[in-house]
Amino acid sequence: MSHPTLLLRDQEMELRPLVMCFALCVVYATSKPTEKKDRVHHDELLSNRDHDDAESFDYDHEAFLGQEEAKTFDQLTPEESKERLGMLVVRIDEDKDGYVTVDEMKRWIKHAQKRWIYDDVDRQWTGHDLNGDGLVSWEEYKNATYGYILDDPDPEDGFSYRQMMSRDERRFKMADLDADTKANKEEFTAFLHPEEYDHMKDIVVLETMEDIDKNGDGFIDLDEYIGDMYNQEGDPSEPEWVKTERDQFTEFRDKNNDGKMDKDETRDWILPSDYDHADAEAKHLVYESDTDKDGRLTRAEIVDKYDLFVGSQATDFGEALARHDEF
Repeated sequence: MSHPTLLLRDQEMELRPLVMCFALCVVYATSKPTEKKDRVHHDELLSNRDHDDAESFDYDHEAFLGQEEAKTFDQLTPEESKERLGMLVVRIDEDKDGYVTVDEMKRWIKHAQKRWIYDDVDRQWTGHDLNGDGLVSWEEYKNATYGYILDDPDPEDGFSYRQMMSRDERRFKMADLDADTKANKEEFTAFLHPEEYDHMKDIVVLETMEDIDKNGDGFIDLDEYIGDMYNQEGDPSEPEWVKTERDQFTEFRDKNNDGKMDKDETRDWILPSDYDHADAEAKHLVYESDTDKDGRLTRAEIVDKYDLFVGSQATDFGEALARHDEF
C-alpha cells in the first residue's frame, strides 16, 4: 500500500511547488483507466528457483541469504565459505546459547528477505535523528519531513499536508510502544513499514479504509472498492479484470453479504493469511542439518552442511553471502 508521506521522505524537498508537482504526478499515474491498484500485502517468495534439493540447493541459498546477497559468493573456496558461514551463525543465534532454533532460523530468513526494508530505515534514520541521540522523536520527524510545508495547499488541490501529518502522528504513536514520543530503530521501522508488524496491522487496515471510504460511513462499498483501483473516466469499455473484481467483492470480500466491507473483511482482503514460506524453509534447513535430531542446530552442524546454506565453488550450486558483515 503506498503512503503519500513516503514520497516526501524519499525526496526530502523544501519547496512546496516541487512536492505538489510530484504528488500530482503520482495521483495521475495511479488513476489511469486501465491500471489496477493492488493493496494486498503478500509475503514475497523466498526464491524464484525450483525447490528441488536433488537438483541443486539454489532455492535454499537464496532463501537463507536473500536473492541479491546470494549472487556473488560462488567463487569462494569451501574453506572461505565455511568460515563466513560460521560468522553468520553467531548472528543467527540470538540468545547466544550455542544453538540455532527453528524460530531463530525463521527470523534470520525473514531478515535476509527484508533487507531492503532495513536499508530504507538506515537511509532515513540519519536524516531524522537530528540531535544524534540514537532516537527519532516525533518532533524531529515532523520537522525533518514537513518543515516548510505545514500550511495546507489550496483546497482545490485536494492534497492536505496537515492531514498527512496528523495521520503520521497517529501511526507514530502506535509504533511507539513505550509511549515516550521517541522511536528507537525497531519502533521507527514499525512506523515506516507497519505491514511488517503484527501490532501495526490495525493501522494498516484503518489507513486503507480511510483512503477508499469516500462517503465516510466507515465501510467500503462496491463502488468505492472498484473506484479505488479503476478510473472509468474516458474509458467507456470496462476491462475484464474489473468485472472479475466485482465478482470477487460479491463472492469473497463481502463475507456477510451486506453490500460493503467492514474492518474485519478489509483486513482479510489486504492482509491475507498466506502460507508462511520462511517458517517452512527454517524447518527444512533445521531438519536437513540436525544430525543428532535434538531439534536445534549447533555451529558445527550448520557449517558441516555449508553447501545447503551457502555453497562454494566446489559445488555446482554454490551461491552464498558476499558481505556477511553487512547483515
